[in-house]
Amino acid sequence: MPQIGFIFDWDGVVVDSSNLHEKSWKILAKEINLPLPDAHFKKGFGKRNSVIIPEILGWSQDKAKIEQWGKRKEEIYRKLGEKSGIQIIDGIHDFLKEMKLNNISAAIGTSTDRKNIELAFEQHEIEDFFQGAICAEDVNQGKPHPEVFLKGAELLGLPPEQCVVFEDSLHGIEAARRGGMKAVAFTTTQPASLLKGAGAHLIVDSPKELIVISIAQLFN
Repeated sequence: MPQIGFIFDWDGVVVDSSNLHEKSWKILAKEINLPLPDAHFKKGFGKRNSVIIPEILGWSQDKAKIEQWGKRKEEIYRKLGEKSGIQIIDGIHDFLKEMKLNNISAAIGTSTDRKNIELAFEQHEIEDFFQGAICAEDVNQGKPHPEVFLKGAELLGLPPEQCVVFEDSLHGIEAARRGGMKAVAFTTTQPASLLKGAGAHLIVDSPKELIVISIAQLFN
């Protein structure tokens, strides 16, 4: 097997957190008495709050307000996660164990806050599967810019062309391709047809369909 590394997006790939994120936006909107546009959640899924608030929600262009509201939204998310638990994607734990058995190193590359990841790590005891995480605080450019995945590859000590990115968003797939990496897509939040159009090398409905040796064959 070639020396390869795995970089996992977080929301929709490792954890099933969409319901909690959507609820947290609704609670925040009510707190600050601002409207949520139709289909805002689908348009903003996987993007950074610094993009969602001014460009998708249209709430403000003021950097201080954007930062304040973004932090508050994540606080609400974590409170919801502490109360109800953050669900892990069905089948991901078994795949991570198979990955570990094959001595493949892994990192997380995500638009979410580090504290969100730490909460789920605590709840599911999966931190040891990863060498580290590149989070929203660690990058200047959001997806589809490949910065988050390029830094993930650097964290693993591997060139980008030896890395596989696991994603569920179209701009995440684009970021992986722009970074010169293989892209494995989950149909968690997008249909297979769109993921294929974005350039995914492999598309699955669930981590249960993943086999490490099959992913390694993407490099042949």
